Amino acid sequence: MAAAALGCGGGWRRAWRRGLGGLVPVPVPVPIPIPIPIPIPIPALVHVAVPVPACRPPRVVARNAGGGAVPAGKSGLAPWVPVVGLEIHAQISSNSKLFSGSQVQFAAPPNSLVSFFDASLPGTLPVLNRRCVEAAVMTGLALNCSINKKSLFDRKHYFYADLPAGYQITQQRVPIAVNGSLSYSLCIDNKMSQMVTKTVRIKQIQLEQDSGKSLHDDSRSQTLVDLNRAGVGLMEVVMEPDMCCGEEAAAAVRELQLILQTLGSSQAIMAEGQLRVDANVSVHHPGEPYGVRTEVKNINSIRFLAKAIDYEIQRQIEELENGGTILNETRAFDSKLGCTVPMRDKEGMQDYRFMPEPNLPPLILYDTKSLPANVNHQQVVNIDWIHERLPDLPSAKRAKLVELYGILPEHSFTLVNEDGLTEFFENVLKQTQMKPKKVIGWILNDLLSYLKQHSCTVKESPVSSVLLADLLNLLEKKEISASAAKQVFEELWKGEGKTPLEIVKEKQLQLIEDREELEQICQAVIDEHEKEVMAIKAGNQKIVNKLIGLVQRATQGRSNPVLVKQILEKKLSE
Repeated sequence: MAAAALGCGGGWRRAWRRGLGGLVPVPVPVPIPIPIPIPIPIPALVHVAVPVPACRPPRVVARNAGGGAVPAGKSGLAPWVPVVGLEIHAQISSNSKLFSGSQVQFAAPPNSLVSFFDASLPGTLPVLNRRCVEAAVMTGLALNCSINKKSLFDRKHYFYADLPAGYQITQQRVPIAVNGSLSYSLCIDNKMSQMVTKTVRIKQIQLEQDSGKSLHDDSRSQTLVDLNRAGVGLMEVVMEPDMCCGEEAAAAVRELQLILQTLGSSQAIMAEGQLRVDANVSVHHPGEPYGVRTEVKNINSIRFLAKAIDYEIQRQIEELENGGTILNETRAFDSKLGCTVPMRDKEGMQDYRFMPEPNLPPLILYDTKSLPANVNHQQVVNIDWIHERLPDLPSAKRAKLVELYGILPEHSFTLVNEDGLTEFFENVLKQTQMKPKKVIGWILNDLLSYLKQHSCTVKESPVSSVLLADLLNLLEKKEISASAAKQVFEELWKGEGKTPLEIVKEKQLQLIEDREELEQICQAVIDEHEKEVMAIKAGNQKIVNKLIGLVQRATQGRSNPVLVKQILEKKLSE
């Protein structure tokens, strides 16, 4: 784990008070030759209720994407400068755990995926998972890190019931990757057309094992432990304190999430605990040393991450403005109350008693130059081989979208950031004659707004890329008007299995092709709006658009606006 300095440090510790007392001994079955993993019976632990202090609703922190200084408070001193560093734990996509052959599966029955090693039975030894090593190397390369050809494993000691061995195997002294960087983009004042790109330094990436999960049963005043997650492979990505607000931190984590999912090194699904964030926050005046930091633990939502950091910045400023002091403590974010609450004092390096892991030799990696002759390639990890097979990262995908289709950079940002939206967009383009710039308007303005309105993902959309392409083809061939197309899209969203053409016929939304009929409707509109006609003849041509809209209303969107404009202009000039 990372050092206990600003912007780094800390590991997976649970919110247990030291007043819990000793752990209840876990009965250990005598090892017998049966297949593993096996269920390990875990007795209940006594749960002690810890009162949570009441907290105020969060206040909005004054900030901007370009600076980050918070205006001075009532002290009248120089503005406060917030400092934010992140520690991100990403679960590695692997079928088995980091040091054992136990299966990795989300929401499996409690203690059903626990091997002898996971339960820390005496005499069991760790066996390093090659897949986890390759995933960490791949991630390090994607984040511009230097890969250490020799890295070491360490023991980090702490005593909680969800860590049976009493220590975690991690990489404290010499991690697998160091000195990288991550570039991310964010909007200024929530305007997609005004985006800035920033870079956060990556201190290190290290391999480590996850702990188990404590299950609190308040109704019975007890806590149970599920060891299914114990030993699952994690990558800890330690970011330097280069950020200044929740918005920046959220943008950086979202970009990292996209990179991990693109690489396949982690599914990074936050709802399933596959990406968890610890935020280190402090404030200080310009020119002064960094302030005392607090660590907000185990944030499992990008939206909550931004809120937790912004609240914590404002809390620290208010505390200091009122003459108080900031404690070096670990806090949790209460999403219901919208505030952070104390968990415990922050552990120091001496509390962890780091020591070299005696059961694991140094991890040796190779590149093409250092690869020994006549070596079995399946028994070594070749850094260059992994580097050659890196896929296009999100930043490269955005650049390609802009180059290929001529869309705006901010539109490419939205396409890549929404899961599955790029593929949807490209599938529509393959099946329609409409130009990309028009298609992107339908994707972002119509499809995406419907998805957000109904809290759906792209994959859950009742309007498939095929249906949308068919609709846009009708519009492009001028068989329906733009307003009629909107009505068809609304019907498609109901998911009744009808095609766009069937809806057009059923609702009688075809364009009126009879010019004489259109001329009669236009003349009726002119006759009914003498004031508008006089204003147009006096030189106010903008009012023509109002008459076009009235014709569209009279035809229920079945008239061609271009043709209607031609007819109106001809009649008004007579």
